[in-house]
Amino acid sequence: MSHSDLTTPDPSQAALRWLARINEQPEVAHSAAFKRWLLADPRHREAYAQAQALWQKSAAPAARLAEEEHADLQRYLDAMAEASVPPRWRRARALAVAACLVLAVGVAGGWHPGYWVQDLQADFSSTDAIRQVTLADQSQVTLDAGSAIAVDFQQGQRHVRLLHGAAFFKVTHTGAPFVVQAAGGQVRVLGTEFEVREQAEGAQVTVRNGRVAVTPAQGQAARELTANQQLAYARGQAGDTASVDSDSRLAWRQGWVNYYQVPLAQVVEDLGRYYPGRIVLLDSELGQRKVSGSFPVREPLAALDSLGKVMGFSRQTVLGRLTVIR
Repeated sequence: MSHSDLTTPDPSQAALRWLARINEQPEVAHSAAFKRWLLADPRHREAYAQAQALWQKSAAPAARLAEEEHADLQRYLDAMAEASVPPRWRRARALAVAACLVLAVGVAGGWHPGYWVQDLQADFSSTDAIRQVTLADQSQVTLDAGSAIAVDFQQGQRHVRLLHGAAFFKVTHTGAPFVVQAAGGQVRVLGTEFEVREQAEGAQVTVRNGRVAVTPAQGQAARELTANQQLAYARGQAGDTASVDSDSRLAWRQGWVNYYQVPLAQVVEDLGRYYPGRIVLLDSELGQRKVSGSFPVREPLAALDSLGKVMGFSRQTVLGRLTVIR
């Protein structure tokens, strides 16, 4: 893609081209060229937001298409695995289903171009790996894969906004308030180590040590949590306080995810955060089967292989980024 293609006078066309390029090369979202284009004209930002919305609306139809084209996907995988098949035939078969595969990777893919405009607000972000951050007050933050925060330390206040994903905080005591905002609510630190994780239309707070006060929405009463307690809220309403093993729930900081009797679909979704591509589970019935165990996040495909041996499924990676479970 040439530079002139990306600077076309039509903002909507340029936005779609930037979106396509970022999908292929996520690091482009952090490039000076993309940021200059985005900030050069208010219409550019608006056009990119519209392209982002189009992408998000396309995700569900693309997922349905991938499921409907299961047979074609299977034939493609089988064809690529048969070394004895003449190359010309393999190429014809690949071309016959390429559109379905590209759509599965591109539109329903693991990349999240919808986050790039949002991430321009971020002071710290992570891609498909966990990242350690030290704030100006020496507080420590661990960002899970695919996460971002904005930080505002001024006028004796310490405010952090979780833009997406999850962050674990180990707060340094300075005497100044420390508040984390997420999904319309806020978490005020009373001396603690804790995680805030975005989920569905709300957030979940897990305390490892100390205390926090969780307010699900402005004007609502605060709920206090202590060590090994967890609380979720959404749309201004808080659920029940639960007792948890916080070390187990927060083991992702050491590179592990732990499960007890959860659907395989959830495990696949979680492992997908640490995979530089898209993991597609085509069998919804398989996705509901329960999983227990501990898996390394640095090797998501190895984790799937281990699960496959126990649960009787296999996986195959095609086009470099698309891993299919069947």
